[in-house]
Amino acid sequence: MKAVVQDRYGPPEVLELRDIDRPDIGEREVLVAVRAAAVDPGVWIFMVGQPYLVRLAAGLRRPRVPVRGRDLAGVVTEVGARVTRFRPGDEVYGTCPRGSYAEFASADERRLARKPANLSFTQAAAVPVSGMTALRAVRDSGQVRAGHRVLVIGASGGVGSQAVQIAKASGATVTGVCATARTDFVRRLGADDVIDYTREEIDRDGPIHDVVIDTGGDRPLSLLRRALTPRGTLALVGGDHTRGGLLSGYGRQMFRAPLLSLFVGQRLRSVAATESSEALDELRELIESGALTPPVDRAYPLAEAADALRHFTDGRPAGKVIVTV
Repeated sequence: MKAVVQDRYGPPEVLELRDIDRPDIGEREVLVAVRAAAVDPGVWIFMVGQPYLVRLAAGLRRPRVPVRGRDLAGVVTEVGARVTRFRPGDEVYGTCPRGSYAEFASADERRLARKPANLSFTQAAAVPVSGMTALRAVRDSGQVRAGHRVLVIGASGGVGSQAVQIAKASGATVTGVCATARTDFVRRLGADDVIDYTREEIDRDGPIHDVVIDTGGDRPLSLLRRALTPRGTLALVGGDHTRGGLLSGYGRQMFRAPLLSLFVGQRLRSVAATESSEALDELRELIESGALTPPVDRAYPLAEAADALRHFTDGRPAGKVIVTV
């Protein structure tokens, strides 16, 4: 099968399209014919091997898993002996830790769910990691409910664009933060108000937000807290994945936020996706009800996966960047 692989850490130029063997499946795994896979910060991090701390899990000198990609949408072609949730021919979406930029990928059945009926494979691939992260930020960390005021920083990105919609579906009043060129896009997502960060800072309106969701920025905690009510919640999603170094931009939520949270009335929380079929089922319900539509910025064929990574980092995409197979 064709797959996008790498033998060393580095920029998109290290990615190569090669012929490799189809992955084997275990008793609780399924083999999926991949139709589309998404680009997200995790793909970039495991490609470049930075922040360096990630190499403890990914491989010190070279990637242990050579195939890139995590999100996927496709069709089940084979099931393991103990799989009960799927059969060949089922259309699914979810995550694959062993790489999804390939014609076929293997995944545990607990990481997959039935694809939303009203989405194409390209749209469905935009959901899993970003959607599950957004769901956790809004529902679990933020505990957003009707009447809350929610600020979403990075509202035009993969996580932010879905967080805006999930917060609106929860009955919140949502303000999105984005660049000038994306303000109309964020309003179309359902945001009640938009802050153009090139002209105004996020504390423009003072400490009025019950929940602030920061999707991968690097603003100081002191600034973020100035936009929060005294008992509000700050949900930190990711960091500046392009910064490099030992921790990149992730030191803020790994160390500074948890420590500061012990001494202030505001709740400062780090958010990561909980990858499960249950979360994917919740997202499917939101999607099929019309409350959530995952935006896709651009799709690239498998052979151009390196270009997809470049666009993700340099192109300021509105929504998700997708690799199609």
